[in-house]
Amino acid sequence: MRYVSTNGRARPVAFREAALRGTAEDGGLFLPERIPTLAPEVWEQDGDVSFAETAFAVARAFFANDFADDELRAIVADACSFDVPLVTLEPSLHVHELFHGPTLAFKDVGARFMARVFAHLRRDTDAPLTVLVATSGDTGGAVAAGFHNVAGVRVVLLYPAGRVSQMQERQMTTLGGNITAVALNGSFDDCQWLVKRALGDAGLRDRLALTSANSINIARLIPQVFYYVHAFAQLSIHISSHARGRALPVVCAVPSGNFGNLTAGLIARRMGLPIAHFIAATNANAVVPEYLASGTFQLRDSLRTLSSAMDVGDPSNFARMLALYEHDVERMRRDITGYSASDGETLAAMRRIYARHGYVADPHTAVAYAGLERYHERHLAARVTPCQGIVLATAHPAKFPETVRAALGIEPERPARPRACLDHPTRSVPLDNDFAALCRLLDENDH
Repeated sequence: MRYVSTNGRARPVAFREAALRGTAEDGGLFLPERIPTLAPEVWEQDGDVSFAETAFAVARAFFANDFADDELRAIVADACSFDVPLVTLEPSLHVHELFHGPTLAFKDVGARFMARVFAHLRRDTDAPLTVLVATSGDTGGAVAAGFHNVAGVRVVLLYPAGRVSQMQERQMTTLGGNITAVALNGSFDDCQWLVKRALGDAGLRDRLALTSANSINIARLIPQVFYYVHAFAQLSIHISSHARGRALPVVCAVPSGNFGNLTAGLIARRMGLPIAHFIAATNANAVVPEYLASGTFQLRDSLRTLSSAMDVGDPSNFARMLALYEHDVERMRRDITGYSASDGETLAAMRRIYARHGYVADPHTAVAYAGLERYHERHLAARVTPCQGIVLATAHPAKFPETVRAALGIEPERPARPRACLDHPTRSVPLDNDFAALCRLLDENDH
């Protein structure tokens, strides 16, 4: 398997180079040269199957020529050591809980897989590697946990100061060791721009052996395909006992900020997964829903919202979406519908899902639930066949207790594992929104 650039002006490369470079020579993002297909038996299960088993089948389709089976199986088993259950709220409505990893966010899957892949790829070298990351909240904690104390790797996390939740900040700033948290005086888009500029600076990249652990890195993106396939493995068991659900098309509602999660779903669909449609659910940062409505893509400064991990005005993975659809908006519209939700609509959606099902959703999951509701309403009015709806739950509500209290008047249960970070001192480096200042920090940190 080789990987090609979304910009189309760089040579195809093997996985090792794509992962360790982060971005292509021409500034584009890597995509597989071809997308492999999966046999339906991978997701059409008659009995329980573990997440690690499903993940290995998907990983092998991409990486069989890059890792021996026993090596890949060990990487996947260690990375995917927690469950991602499909919770059924009613026969045709399901929530896929992706937040049962160490930092209570879906990004644990990609970050843990990537950390173990990097350790494997670099097992024969002592040369240091610098992983530079932009985060709007959840990526930082997941990458910090995944890479903490990985030999030969130092991680620098850029996050927008004052724009992440308390738990998100503490997950990034309390580990220390090889993890440096940087509080940037700016937005997530500013963090992301600095990371992309650093990766595009050949001298800096080569001097520091610089790469990224954002979803711009193909090693972070591909493992996000794992849980789409596992959702269907669980769904096939569920609908086997509900004959009327068997024929219903499946629609996935995806909370979307940088659009890595949705891009992974599009790849899963091209691998053969029978997803009828996707809902690109955003908060007020609605540049992709606006593109789907108008055919014009217009970047904007990101807006602060209650669903802060989706506060992205310049989504990187949109370049991959365009490449997958050959820049044809009509083709994209056949597979994806975009909806956005205001903060008020997000709080209202949290109240509705709790009132109807007793389910406590974080604000990002609520945005996706609201998008699925609107999709249902539109299709009910048009008398279109109903669907099996899967809402991707990307973060545990305990990461956003203030929002849960505002919406529901209750305190979300806090799992024991991440609670400890709240008792540790925080360590972060303040930084102005300036590329030269970032370069100085990286060089100082390299010693």
